[in-house]
Amino acid sequence: MMVDLATLILEKIPEDATALGGLTMGADGATFVTAAVAATRGRYLHAFSVRKEVKDHGAGGRIAGVLEPGDRVVITEDTVTRGTSLLEAAHVVRDFGADVILLFAVVDRGGTVSAMAADEGIAFDALFTAHDLGFTNEEA
Repeated sequence: MMVDLATLILEKIPEDATALGGLTMGADGATFVTAAVAATRGRYLHAFSVRKEVKDHGAGGRIAGVLEPGDRVVITEDTVTRGTSLLEAAHVVRDFGADVILLFAVVDRGGTVSAMAADEGIAFDALFTAHDLGFTNEEA
């Protein structure tokens, strides 16, 4: 089932994307499974997590995994309501020197992320909405 989900995500990721990741833990499953499935198909994407806080030992910083300045990044998340975790990750990635080209959620429960993303000049997409799954935004 995870391979099927990764396939659906890959179909939504722009061809010019070079990396994907987002705020840990919500983004990790979608990020790393999608990058792994992409690699089996000859498409190599850097994969990373954005830590919630700066780590004070090891390499430090908020980025864990592979992300290079100049990468064209898709910020991922499993579910979103307001989109604040997507935007937090996008700000960290931009500060790092990469270009955020898409905010992406597996499920959009709230229906308000598109406007927030547009205010930041970033596109937003989701595989499913609350309505697709038989819920209203208030129930999701």
